[in-house]
Amino acid sequence: MADLFHKQANHYAETRPSYPEELFQFIASKTPLHDVVWDVGTGSGQAAKSLAGIYKNVVATDTSQKQLDFAPKLPNIRYQCTPPTISLNQLTQIVGAESTVDLVTIAQALHWFDLPTFYHQVKHVLKKPHGVIAAWCYTVPEVNEAVDSVFRPFYAVDSKDYWDPARQLVNEKYRSIEFPFEPVVGAEHTGPFEFKTERLMDLDGYFTYIRSWSAYQTAKEKGVELLRDDVVENFKRAWSEDGDEVKVVKFPIHLKIGKVGNL
Repeated sequence: MADLFHKQANHYAETRPSYPEELFQFIASKTPLHDVVWDVGTGSGQAAKSLAGIYKNVVATDTSQKQLDFAPKLPNIRYQCTPPTISLNQLTQIVGAESTVDLVTIAQALHWFDLPTFYHQVKHVLKKPHGVIAAWCYTVPEVNEAVDSVFRPFYAVDSKDYWDPARQLVNEKYRSIEFPFEPVVGAEHTGPFEFKTERLMDLDGYFTYIRSWSAYQTAKEKGVELLRDDVVENFKRAWSEDGDEVKVVKFPIHLKIGKVGNL
């Protein structure tokens, strides 16, 4: 899966949404200390950059060096390219020793992971009992009814066969994803909690976002161009309907958050 994102790393860095400050402040309010955070599957560092403004040290890992090459360089972020699977000894060397991490974050990536193995690693590095894991995904973009009415069948029908089955966990807003952690202080459940992020896009930027999909890359490798001429024309007509070349594109965010507890 990393290979798919490797191939369109520049598109990913250009057009994937950043995340709202409210999301990070909510997460930070649930960790008693703000010393060390491990940002897993950091990609091009969208979350790591914001975390670095709150936490003293951010260890940001990804399996794609090409993605990491596009990440923002800040003095308290240490980027590390890792193999898809790492041992506990490697985890100690890369991230930290047992019970030394305040927070583990996973932005738009948890659905790709081998969850039992990953959760074992998370429980190993998090401080007991209040260390926190926060994982979120964002679902399909929302523009306006004209554009969204073209997008919906494009996503649900045209691109459907090219998504990895794990994408269904995102479609379900992480409601069904395995998450064996306790509710954080002040919460009665582990989510999903709802947030929203926005970014300004013109139509070219919107198309570049679509080209950053793993499904787009998979289709391309099978000789299928999802953005066919007729599809592009439908989007162009819908986009120009209100006369605004640049539009606010909204991405709903769905957060799962929990604490490790006493193991």
